[in-house]
Amino acid sequence: MKFNVESVVGSVQRLMATAQNGLEVIRFGGLTTDDESSPFEVVERRRMYRLRHYFPDDATPGRPVAVLVPPLMVNADIWDVNADDGAVGILHRGGIDCWVVDFGSPASEEGGWERDLADHVLAVNSAIDTVCDATGSNVHLMGYSQGGMFAYQTTAYRFGKGVESIVTFGSPVDVVAGMPFGLPYDMVSDVAEFLADHVVTRLPITDSMVRLGFQMLDPVKTAKSRIDFLRQLHDREALLPKERQRRFLNNDGWVGYAGPAAADLLKQFVAHNRMMLGGFVIRDQPISLAELKCPILAFVGEVDDIGQPAAVRGIVRAAPNAEVYEASLVAGHFGLVAGSMATKHTWPLVRQWIDWMDGDQPLPPEIAPMTEHVATNRPNSAATRVVHTAATLAEAGAGVGKALEGIAGNTVRGSIELAGEAARALPRLTRLGMIQPHTRISLGRLVAEQGRRAPLRDLFLFDDRVHTNAAVNARIDNVVRGLISVGIRPAMRVGVVMETRPSALASVAALSRIGAVSVLLAPGSELDRAIELTGIKTLISDPENLRTAAATGTRILVLGGGNTRALDIPLSEDVIDLEQIDPTAVQLPAWYRPDPGLARELAFVLVTGTGDRLETKYITNHRWALSAFGTATSADLDRKDTVYCLAPLHHSSGLLVSLGGAIAGGSRIALARSLDPARFGEEVHRYGVTVVTYTWTMLRDILDAEVFPSGHQHPIRLFIGSGMPAGLWRRTTEQFGPARVLEFYASIEGDVVLANVTGVKAGCKGRPVPGTAKVELVAYDPVTEQIRTDGSGFARRCADNEVGLLIGKATDGVDLSDGGLRGVFTAGDAWMPTENLFRRDSDGDYWLVDRRDTVIRTERGPVFTQPIVDVLNDITAVDMEVAYGLPAGDNALAVAAVSIRTGFRLEPKDVTEAVRALDPNQRPDIVYIVDEIPRSSSYRPSTRAVQAAGRPQPGPDTWWYNRDSDSYEVLTEAEAAAILGTD
Repeated sequence: MKFNVESVVGSVQRLMATAQNGLEVIRFGGLTTDDESSPFEVVERRRMYRLRHYFPDDATPGRPVAVLVPPLMVNADIWDVNADDGAVGILHRGGIDCWVVDFGSPASEEGGWERDLADHVLAVNSAIDTVCDATGSNVHLMGYSQGGMFAYQTTAYRFGKGVESIVTFGSPVDVVAGMPFGLPYDMVSDVAEFLADHVVTRLPITDSMVRLGFQMLDPVKTAKSRIDFLRQLHDREALLPKERQRRFLNNDGWVGYAGPAAADLLKQFVAHNRMMLGGFVIRDQPISLAELKCPILAFVGEVDDIGQPAAVRGIVRAAPNAEVYEASLVAGHFGLVAGSMATKHTWPLVRQWIDWMDGDQPLPPEIAPMTEHVATNRPNSAATRVVHTAATLAEAGAGVGKALEGIAGNTVRGSIELAGEAARALPRLTRLGMIQPHTRISLGRLVAEQGRRAPLRDLFLFDDRVHTNAAVNARIDNVVRGLISVGIRPAMRVGVVMETRPSALASVAALSRIGAVSVLLAPGSELDRAIELTGIKTLISDPENLRTAAATGTRILVLGGGNTRALDIPLSEDVIDLEQIDPTAVQLPAWYRPDPGLARELAFVLVTGTGDRLETKYITNHRWALSAFGTATSADLDRKDTVYCLAPLHHSSGLLVSLGGAIAGGSRIALARSLDPARFGEEVHRYGVTVVTYTWTMLRDILDAEVFPSGHQHPIRLFIGSGMPAGLWRRTTEQFGPARVLEFYASIEGDVVLANVTGVKAGCKGRPVPGTAKVELVAYDPVTEQIRTDGSGFARRCADNEVGLLIGKATDGVDLSDGGLRGVFTAGDAWMPTENLFRRDSDGDYWLVDRRDTVIRTERGPVFTQPIVDVLNDITAVDMEVAYGLPAGDNALAVAAVSIRTGFRLEPKDVTEAVRALDPNQRPDIVYIVDEIPRSSSYRPSTRAVQAAGRPQPGPDTWWYNRDSDSYEVLTEAEAAAILGTD
């Protein structure tokens, strides 16, 4: 090797430059540059933030206004990290007035480590108000990473007021779609909840921890950048252009993360994914991104490891009412807002977006409407890029490798998800199996358990307010003191006639906590007869039902509406306002023990039916717990679910399925005041409703209102309830797909609970829920009302598709004197019959056929009403229908009345085709059209009301079944005389 003076001098100079620059880096943390930060002034200082106004001396009128929001772990200087080539510099040169929200560092701000998520959202909200007032213009709200999440959340919180558009950079919305390494969401969710509850609230996340965490996300890139810096340390001119950016990433740009804010993030947006589903909570107010209606531009980094593309694109589904656009760049998370890619592409596109919003320029081709993203199991992380590169080199094995990877990934994920479902179901089933007659279990006890387990967790939502477990239990305890002060004691039967509201839930739970029995009455029902039937002496009423309740002459306890509302009736000895009682002044008696209810004891009394069919149904604590845990298991309810209770509490579906299932599953409960389709459409998004409960034809009103057109995005995954007709079932799944229907059947007498868990067979009641009573179907003669026996005298089990009586195995200690059965299949066995007839298909699924007392006894034999109702409801034109027996001489005719959906027409041939699914002997003799079919308070079509309106009359809308032609034909006067026996 030859040496010369020039090479030696060059090497020495390079060595000296390296030493000199290295010493400067060691002493000052980096190289001194001539770059100056863009000028700004702090125009507002608050406890939570400082509001910067960049280039304050520029007073050009009429400029568009941008408010930029940084993420929590990054310094607000991120918007100016490249000086003239940074965000505020480029946007200012483009004629945009820039304002920046600076949250500061929790380590240096007063109370910084106690900040939660809502503090930051409200800070951005306040900053927007300040900027709007100062400029007189709406703002373009921009946010990077979590700052973009704040932009979405704040705009939704404000219902869009003052926000012209939203621009985000690498801001994830759908956490499920962006799981790292394709991990199952359930597993990540559980880890996130554990961290939120037990780690981040106790361990402050300092700036050094944040810096280390980000560097560990891509250690290869971090090491490469440091090696490149060292290799170029001798060349100062090459390093200076990127020096501010390097110092920002290596040291200056990171700030700590307050534990409460991190816990909120993990709980609401990772564990519960509420950015997508809706229902995230800001200061007790539920919010949904469905409130967003302004245009949105989301920048997507194709190689972003943090804001993964699938997660970022979730905004198009989370904000169905907004126009959503995207700009996709080949950039990582930081490169979207800083560096050469941001300088050349991001900020010029933002400027063009604002020009387009102002109507001055066309939309650039790089910005396009966002399309719904199909989730992938392989996120664009550094690890997968390495794997992909290796696979590309090994072309021959690439296809096989990817196939095996997919199979393995899906298998592992599916196994973990199934294990998660089992982990939730097994404790519930185990607890059900452990319940004995003397076991203490009740509604009040389960609510108290939730309060002890997680006092700050949301329990229910009502009128856009969120109530925690602790707050609800405090309210229940206060009501308990009020009730005790007016003489309520354990085992007393107390009527409850209230609209669906928090006070109704508190009343029922308080009675349970005392050990008293709630007699649940429907508002507007036959109160006098119900009171006489149940023997109650005291009624709890809300102000809305006070006048009706007082008219019964019983003692009234008024609850609800606060202590400042006015009552329709003056207070007296028989009208007591519980809200006026000071609970702290009530001395609890020595006999009081909270939640004393035993499994065998009576908990609730339901009053069903009308007129002479008014009946009482008795529900023990064990029966309630059976339905509660059975529902939670069948519907796989957990903390991530929000259950929307359309079914009223006085209906068995509301009490047993809605309230019971949600509490047993630990889910949030959203209480609906009434069935209002428009309000339903708003609250489903705002509350993040995942499960909707129903009774009978309740969903018909929502479907007819078209508040959710087919294909409209929504968070609902499941409808649960009882009594939904088959045709309405299909309409529901078509309009709300991929949500499914989970239909329950629960006998009042005995412990029989059936559930159609798969939801495949519309109208089917399904199979017995694990942990509930064993069921059998015994042969039954509906005419003589006797169980059919075999040669040995024991009951004969039904064959497949044979109609029989459904019976359930009686538990030990059950009183069989009131309708129970012994010696059914073996000597001494004990069973409780239900009131219903069923058939069991070849798959083992049960189908309701009729009630024992509504079977039509015709000349040709018994005709069952439910199959008639099912086939008629499946006709597109049919709205509602009832089937009943019409006396005609010495016999009865099977008659069906139908109402027609608006805009549709029903022809006799439609009925003929529909009933071909029935045996000819099971087809109705007459089908006729009525203008309207009234419904009960539980939305069940009222057969009694149709019968009271009069007999079917001859005419073009009444058809009779001609057995000779096997078709339905118009009923004429002559045929009516022959069939109906009329003149």
